[in-house]
Amino acid sequence: MDLMKFVDRAESTSLPDREVVDALVHPAHAGPSAELKDALRSWPGPYYWADESNGRHLILTAVHPRPAERWWIHWALFALTFASVTLSGAVLAGRLPYYGVLGLLNSLAHPGAHFWTTWASGLAFSVPLLSILLAHELGHYVTARRHAVNASPPFFIPAPLISIIGTLGAFIRIRTILSDRRQLLDIGVAGPFAGFVVALPVLIVGLARSTTHPLVAPGANLLLLVGHDIVPIGSSLLTGWVRDLLGGSGGVVLSPLAFAGWIGMFVTMLNLLPLAQLDGGHALYAALPGLQSRLALWFWVGLAVLGWFTWQGWLVWAVFIVLMSRGRLAHPAVLNQERRLPRSRVVMAVLALVLFAITFVPKPF
Repeated sequence: MDLMKFVDRAESTSLPDREVVDALVHPAHAGPSAELKDALRSWPGPYYWADESNGRHLILTAVHPRPAERWWIHWALFALTFASVTLSGAVLAGRLPYYGVLGLLNSLAHPGAHFWTTWASGLAFSVPLLSILLAHELGHYVTARRHAVNASPPFFIPAPLISIIGTLGAFIRIRTILSDRRQLLDIGVAGPFAGFVVALPVLIVGLARSTTHPLVAPGANLLLLVGHDIVPIGSSLLTGWVRDLLGGSGGVVLSPLAFAGWIGMFVTMLNLLPLAQLDGGHALYAALPGLQSRLALWFWVGLAVLGWFTWQGWLVWAVFIVLMSRGRLAHPAVLNQERRLPRSRVVMAVLALVLFAITFVPKPF
C-alpha cells in the first residue's frame, strides 16, 4: 500500500517479529477519508489511530515470518497440570485421604480398585480452576496476537504435592518490545479481565453450593476443609459482597467449586499487583510512566511490611518479584513511551485498579 499520498510523514521501525509504521496522516485524510479507508483494507496487518498534539497518527503493523510454535510442549504441560490439579481436587473433596505428603504418596503407591473414580472426583475443582487460568492466559495471548506481537502460547506449571491446588499457575512469554503504552495496557489487563469474567460466576455458584459452619476464629467467614482440618482463609471485598448477597450466618466451608472461584480471584489480585512486569505493573507503567518506578518501590515496601505483620507469604512474593525482575522494579521501556493513552485506555487502567482493590486479600491464609 502506498502511504505517501495519505500522510505528511511516516517513520518505520523494523523489529525481529514485525514492522511498525508510525504515519502522521494528512489533515485531508484524518477523518479518515474514503480513499484511506479503502486503501487500509489491503493492509496485511493490524492498525489503530492515535491523536497527538501535531495531528492524527496511524500506527500500522506488518508481521514478519516466525518459527512454528512447539505446541506439544504446551499441551504436555497442560495435561500434567490437569492431572495434578484434579488430584488436589480429590483431596479437597475428601475422596482421597490426606495425612500429609507421605500419606498421599502412600495412597498413590497403592491406588486400589477405585483410584480413577476417586481421582475423577477432583474434576469439580480442576475444571473450573483451569478454565479460569486458561481464560486469563488466553486473554493475554489473543490480545497479543491481535496486535501482531510475538507471544508464546500459555505455559502451565504442574506442582503435584507442592501446592495445595496442584499448580503454580501459568504464563506466556512476550518475545519482543511493545510498540507503545496503549499496546502494553491492552495486553496487560486482558488477562485479569478475562480470568475475572470466568471466576465470578464460578465463585457465586460455588458459594451457593457451600455449607455453613460455626466460626472457628473471629472474622473467619470463609473456611476450607483440608483432610480433617478446618482452615480459615481470607476474604476480599468482592467475596464478602457475594457471601452477603447469598445470605447465611456463621462460617462458610467452601465447596471445591467455590474454592476454585476464590483461587481465581486470588490469582487475579496477585497479577494486578502494580510491580515490575506483573499485569498490574504493565498497567501502572502504561498509565503513569514517569511515576511507575517510584510508586512500585513504595508499594513493594508496603507489601513487605504487610508480610511482616499479616501473612508471611507476602514476604515470599516480595522476594520473588525482585528475583523475577532481576532486582529492578522499574518497568522496561516500550518503543514509543510518549504516545498518550486514549480515553478508553485510561478507563481500562482505572478498572484494573478497581478490580485489584475489590479482590485484594490482606491475609489470605
